[in-house]
Amino acid sequence: MEKIILGIDEVGRGPYAGPLVIGACILPKNREESPWIDELNDSKKLSEKKREELYEIIKKEAPASATGWVSSKELDEIGMSAALKLATRRAVEQIREKKVPFTEIIIDGISNFLVGTTLENHVTTMKKADFLIKEVSAASIVAKVERDNYMKNLAKKYPGYGFEKHVGYGTAFHQKAMENLGLTPEHRRSFAPVKKLAKMPENLENNRESVVKNTTTKIGQLGEQKIVDLLERNGHKILVRNYKTKFYEIDIVSRKNAKIFFTEVKARKDSTHGTPAEMVGKKKLEKMQLGAECFMKDKKLTEKFTLAVGTVEGEKLDWFVLED
Repeated sequence: MEKIILGIDEVGRGPYAGPLVIGACILPKNREESPWIDELNDSKKLSEKKREELYEIIKKEAPASATGWVSSKELDEIGMSAALKLATRRAVEQIREKKVPFTEIIIDGISNFLVGTTLENHVTTMKKADFLIKEVSAASIVAKVERDNYMKNLAKKYPGYGFEKHVGYGTAFHQKAMENLGLTPEHRRSFAPVKKLAKMPENLENNRESVVKNTTTKIGQLGEQKIVDLLERNGHKILVRNYKTKFYEIDIVSRKNAKIFFTEVKARKDSTHGTPAEMVGKKKLEKMQLGAECFMKDKKLTEKFTLAVGTVEGEKLDWFVLED
């Protein structure tokens, strides 16, 4: 009988947060028609770009590939050993549902995660299989890319933790974030470093709002400084920044050619939810006008004044007058 290997590898055993993911893959029989197979390697030895390129090819050309997931909550409840078995069985079950035959299962490492199942005797465990066996390499790539993408999306849901960079592993930055921001539902409370922090008073919803607010504030402050620099390069003298009263706020007040400019700064990382300029509506204009008039009166200024908006979208800067 022709040997057909189902490769198995895990990703996410050690992180403080996020799911455990098992990859499973069967490769095409005719290797000569699939030269990309020679490029497969342990996912950790490949660049992110190369992993993603190979992932797309694997998903398109491999006869079968799948991932089995165990959430952080499940992992906490059943423990790592049981979680590895459960995730493996979930991945293999998906392969069997595709009805793609295989004769042998090779699992990276020394543990047979299919012990106690009908496939137990079909398993070979092998150290460094993710480097030595192409099917296991493919499985490691599929698991790594899918888990990394999950963690990148998690970073958007829980900003401030750096999930997009360390993907849940216990870096110094991650440790500090947990201490400062508390734990998310994705943190593995059965892991000792996390467990120590689990008893800390926390309100995750408030934490998230605080992090979003702090992140937004930081973006705004950086954007404001960029607009100040832009105005000064164009001959403006900055009179006041962040002028606040009980009734109104003014981001930047500047003077150029005997004229006063009141600039509202709008900053965003990107235009996913609209451009910064689109954030200035009719009500905002009315508040800006009122604030400018009050400021001129309070400071006993007699020059002409006008309203303006400075926009920051990533590295793109703009400044334009609203009224003249």
